[in-house]
Amino acid sequence: MEKIAITGASGLIGTRILEVLGYKYIFIPIPQSEVDITNKSTIENFLKDKEPNYILHLAAYTNVDGAEKDKKLCEDINVVGTKNIFEVANEKKAKFIHISTDFVFDGKLIDGKIPTFKEDSVPSPVSYYGLTKYEAEKIVKDKAMIIRLSYPYRKQFELKKDFVRTIKQMLIDEKEVTMVEDSLITPSYIDDIAGALGHLIENYSKNIFHLVGSDSMSPYEAGIKIAKHYKLNDKLIKPVLYDEYFKGKAARPQYAKIVNTKNVGIKMKSFEEGLKEMES
Repeated sequence: MEKIAITGASGLIGTRILEVLGYKYIFIPIPQSEVDITNKSTIENFLKDKEPNYILHLAAYTNVDGAEKDKKLCEDINVVGTKNIFEVANEKKAKFIHISTDFVFDGKLIDGKIPTFKEDSVPSPVSYYGLTKYEAEKIVKDKAMIIRLSYPYRKQFELKKDFVRTIKQMLIDEKEVTMVEDSLITPSYIDDIAGALGHLIENYSKNIFHLVGSDSMSPYEAGIKIAKHYKLNDKLIKPVLYDEYFKGKAARPQYAKIVNTKNVGIKMKSFEEGLKEMES
């Protein structure tokens, strides 16, 4: 079996990748408690006696608002950390897979129309977090595989709630939920991400792929779908405008309509299909 060293293995996405693909690959988690990716020597020491065929780089600083306040930490993890682990991958002749985000795009209207962001669309981040992820992409572009994700969600993971389970719990607790109505997101079912990743590993190429859900909608629409699916009170979901909701916060891509145009081995589910799958 081929070996895959993986950063971020204990996170929302990483744990599910190990569960879904653990039968066909030997995973070598690179633990944050032992390895500081901003210090290249700690990566080299950890992997010294290990010979991975691939290095899958999931770990990142993802606090969008926090990144505006602590730019150095964000840059150290997202840019310097990526550079370090990519260099180690090259030294070990391991194929590199870099996980990125739809936040590399600006999400702005073009001539009043909602843009569609494809794999070859030119990034133009509007937040510091997005900027660091784009800088990381530039380090590995054409030398490794880049995979962009968007609003991942999964059936169960108690250490961290994704947006679906967060909204569901708030509605169960009968709390009001304010969600943006003049914006678009592309929710992506993590089991699909893991399945598609398996196909891409088998067919490795130094290209950019979008592993994202098959439809986009406003956060408000997503909230209504969640409420209706779980038979919860959708009247608790209140619409708000983008500018009002994010006032005083870091900018986000307003219209993050990101699509996959390449063969990733499986059909990525729509949001409603993903919600149904979570119940099985």
